[in-house]
Amino acid sequence: MRPIVAAWLALSLLGGTVGCSMTPEAPPPESAAVPAEPSPPVTSDSIRLKDALTGREMSPAEVADLTDRLLADGSKTFNDQQTMARLELVILKALKTPDKTHRSVLWRNLGIIHYHQQKYKQAEHDLQSANELNPKNPRTHFYLACLFAHKGRIYEKSGKTRASRQQYKRAAIEIELARKLEPSNALYKQDLKQIIQQENGK
Repeated sequence: MRPIVAAWLALSLLGGTVGCSMTPEAPPPESAAVPAEPSPPVTSDSIRLKDALTGREMSPAEVADLTDRLLADGSKTFNDQQTMARLELVILKALKTPDKTHRSVLWRNLGIIHYHQQKYKQAEHDLQSANELNPKNPRTHFYLACLFAHKGRIYEKSGKTRASRQQYKRAAIEIELARKLEPSNALYKQDLKQIIQQENGK
């Protein structure tokens, strides 16, 4: 009988050390609590964009600044189709105003949106419009280069080698202009075919 009592006594002592005793355990300190998963941050730009669609008027200058920030190279906006559609609407609304000061930026940004939506015909129109208004914008030339390289690739795949070569030549001219206008931009120094392949790998 003594071994049973000894075993029972040992188990009760052991249970008390691991929190299984009859006395209630104290709740863990607040610092040990697992924090709730934070909700995705809402940026002031996304709020401004939403406000612009629900009634708050934005000047073309404000729209140009907002779209420049949201469409910066490497932006996550390019993967968010809802934001891209909202930006498109805000730009189209700003282009209807009589203020022409920021038209080249608005057309360029609209072209960038259409390019990333793979609406290449619209993108070409928008980017050419931007280029006519401001032929010294390197980003416009960069996107024109990407656009022409895409078109060259499409013609190449369909066996239209002459048309393909023409588009690749146009792409080479545009990327060279972008590089001359902004020689410090590492993106413009990359090989165009490599950029297009990376985009197609998305």
